[in-house]
Amino acid sequence: MSKNPDPNSTDASGSKSTKEEATIKVPSKDPKKKDDKKDEDLSEEDLALKQQLELYVERAQDADPGLQKVALESMRQEIRTSTSSMTSVPKPLKFLRPHYGTLKGYYEKMPDSDLKKLMADILSVLALTMSAEGERESLKYRLVGSQGEIGSWGHEYVRNLTGEISQEYVKRQSEEASIDDLMELVQQIVAFHMKHNAEPEAVDLLMEVEDLDLLVEHVDNTNYKRTCSYLTSSAKYLPGPDDMLVLDIAYTIYMKFEEYPSALVTALYLDNTQYVKQVFTSCDDLLRKKQFCYILARHGQTFELDEEMCAEDEEREGLQEIINNTKLSEGYLTLARDIEVMEAKTPDDIYKPHLLDGRASAGASVDSARQNLASTFVNAFVNAGFGQDKLMTVPSEASSGGASTSWLFKNKEHGKASAAASLGMILLWDVDSGLAQIDKYFHSTDTHVIAGALLGVGIVNCGIKNECDPALALLAEYIDKEDPSIRIGAIMGLGLAYAGSQNEQIRSKLTPILGDSKASLDVLAFTAISLGLVYVGSCNEEIAQAIIFALMERSESELGEPFARLLPLGLGLLYLGKQESVEATAEVSKTFNEKIRKHCDMTLLSCAYAGTGNVLKVQHFLGQCAQHFEKGETFQGPAVLGIAMVAMAEELGLEMAIRSLEHLLQYGEQNIRRAVPLALALLCISNPKVNVMDTLSRLSHDSDSEVAMAAIISLGLIGAGTNNARIAGMLRNLSSYYYKEANLLFCVRIAQGLVHLGKGLLTLSPYHSEHFLLSPTALAGLVTLLHACLDMKAIILGKYHYILYFLTLAMQPRMLLTVDENLKPLSVPVRVGQAVDVVGQAGRPKTITGFQTHSTPVLLAAGDRAELATEKYIPLSPILEGFVILKENPDYRDDQ
Repeated sequence: MSKNPDPNSTDASGSKSTKEEATIKVPSKDPKKKDDKKDEDLSEEDLALKQQLELYVERAQDADPGLQKVALESMRQEIRTSTSSMTSVPKPLKFLRPHYGTLKGYYEKMPDSDLKKLMADILSVLALTMSAEGERESLKYRLVGSQGEIGSWGHEYVRNLTGEISQEYVKRQSEEASIDDLMELVQQIVAFHMKHNAEPEAVDLLMEVEDLDLLVEHVDNTNYKRTCSYLTSSAKYLPGPDDMLVLDIAYTIYMKFEEYPSALVTALYLDNTQYVKQVFTSCDDLLRKKQFCYILARHGQTFELDEEMCAEDEEREGLQEIINNTKLSEGYLTLARDIEVMEAKTPDDIYKPHLLDGRASAGASVDSARQNLASTFVNAFVNAGFGQDKLMTVPSEASSGGASTSWLFKNKEHGKASAAASLGMILLWDVDSGLAQIDKYFHSTDTHVIAGALLGVGIVNCGIKNECDPALALLAEYIDKEDPSIRIGAIMGLGLAYAGSQNEQIRSKLTPILGDSKASLDVLAFTAISLGLVYVGSCNEEIAQAIIFALMERSESELGEPFARLLPLGLGLLYLGKQESVEATAEVSKTFNEKIRKHCDMTLLSCAYAGTGNVLKVQHFLGQCAQHFEKGETFQGPAVLGIAMVAMAEELGLEMAIRSLEHLLQYGEQNIRRAVPLALALLCISNPKVNVMDTLSRLSHDSDSEVAMAAIISLGLIGAGTNNARIAGMLRNLSSYYYKEANLLFCVRIAQGLVHLGKGLLTLSPYHSEHFLLSPTALAGLVTLLHACLDMKAIILGKYHYILYFLTLAMQPRMLLTVDENLKPLSVPVRVGQAVDVVGQAGRPKTITGFQTHSTPVLLAAGDRAELATEKYIPLSPILEGFVILKENPDYRDDQ
């Protein structure tokens, strides 16, 4: 066919015409010979068309303007009416290619007139296939042309212009030339794209020319959702501050179309309290406000409603109750009853010793304090929030002090603290009965039991706000006691109960401890962490100062201890996710003693950029890990965790981080290898990916026991709350493999407890709202535990095992609970399946795949999404997670 010789012919005439543009008016004779050969291959119609077009080209250069006009009009008509498949060039364009240079040369000589503009329009279209790379001729002629309807030349033309505009824009910006004519064209193109369902292309163009505000005028009811979903999902890949600008526009568009729940979620992502208030003040519907409150409660945001946001006192109290999360326990137990898992489980139900061969189970029957401590944690994790178990809450058989106290005293010294606190975990979120049951421990004479009770009070109140502040009232008086374990219990309890609340009273009570030179290092560390949790992401200067002074005061020998490393973490939590705001503090940290300087630097950076997906920071941390030192450097641990903290923001970065961590395992020093499993755990928390599971399984048999312990705990974390059978099997095998090694066995037990967290109803993932929002308190809890795990032997296997309770901050029911307008549970059919990314796809693609239909309440695994399977109700939140209020659909007709 004519395709093969075609490129040559263009080449011949194309190159000639550009060289001798001025002299050549008619195509030279040379290509004609080739054309003769080619003409034989053309069909009748094509040949006629070709001759027709050649005639038009000659006529267009005629002296008579009338003839010229007819020729140009006809040419334009031909080009516009020709449609072709996407794979080949339209026929008229193909036949006009040899004449492009001719027409260009003639155009230069034409006097200014409407005809010249018509000619420019045609040249602009021809330049689509003809112009040399980087010349931007299509745009050049478009700007001098007749400025007609841009879409009439077809989609491909508009897309080509879009590309040329962005290049031209960059060039003009660097030369500081005017861009007004470009922006007019951008207006037209954006309007065209928005009409033709090409929202992503419109957004991309506006990002290129840095004028996203234009978008707000062009969105309408039909396309705002698609536009905003593209904006919010592209924000993750943009460098700051562009990402915030993009989300700002998304928020503005959502507010314009009264899509309030989405606007609220965007406001929370931006961490903009003003915007959150605006959502409340703009919306008049009380039911919708209740749904906003559920979203705020799930995010763990402390938020006080005022009269502007809700005028009626009673209504406001009702809304505030939802924000305070007082309904969480009730909803969770509704889910548990529905799934029929209320029956309390014992640690042996989890260990399943009958499945193991003889030797391991024989060793297990010995009643060692270490194993009892492990069982305490397993029991607490498995029955978390159920309010009943078989070790701690058993009603006393004989007189007072029956079984519950007897289990308490099967633990030694500091073990009793964890045992007493575990009661708080079992009664999680149920403040009233929790405080009532913990109360008995306050009358104990044993300092460890009191310490545990204080911590238990903190755990029960974790994530629940209360007008009367019971936790503060109970814990405040114990902060300044002599005994360090009681102090730590009270301080950590306050940190858990008031995480994220920025409570002034707590700051005034805890900050003085940092300045107390007599306080022991562990008390200081817990104080710094608790202040970091209460003021997470607040960039509070005074607390930062206090922690910095505490670090400067300490002697060099103390700074070498494991607990000294938690002080910088407390400092880092103040800047969690706040990016540049950390820079001043980071500069100060460079003046610290060199023992802790690098460590502090890494910790601050990793916290500040946590959840941002900032590629440059990931590279920076990888660079730090690539250095090899003679003696083990502690700062590389936080650097490895930093990779995971930054990269956990989005799927692509996460996969790449997992691959990079594999390399670190092969080439890194021992101290890096110990941190890698923990970084993997953070990347896949409560989301057991098979490749990560295999890596951790391999590392759990590592010759270095620290690596093995980190890997075992990490297996527990990636499977947390999933009941994953494969991980459960691995851990059972490990328990028989390590039956003689108390430390490793302890880790295996903890991991087994984590996998069955809340009998499989809880998750530790800090992300929610379809992996869009990151809860700062949840991330802070996880990061604190992982930092503690960098030195297992000193902290978790020492006498500070209760640091495991920091996980409470991240524990959330992974449920969808639909409620009616009176907030009573309402069972409706929903489809639950793997979420599909449909951003920017044409039409209305399915958002989930491989779904099953269940009736609510249902469990959502990592990466699952739910949608209603009935038209009878309308959900008040576009994201079906946690508590969702349904209102009846007025247009619903029953088919029966």
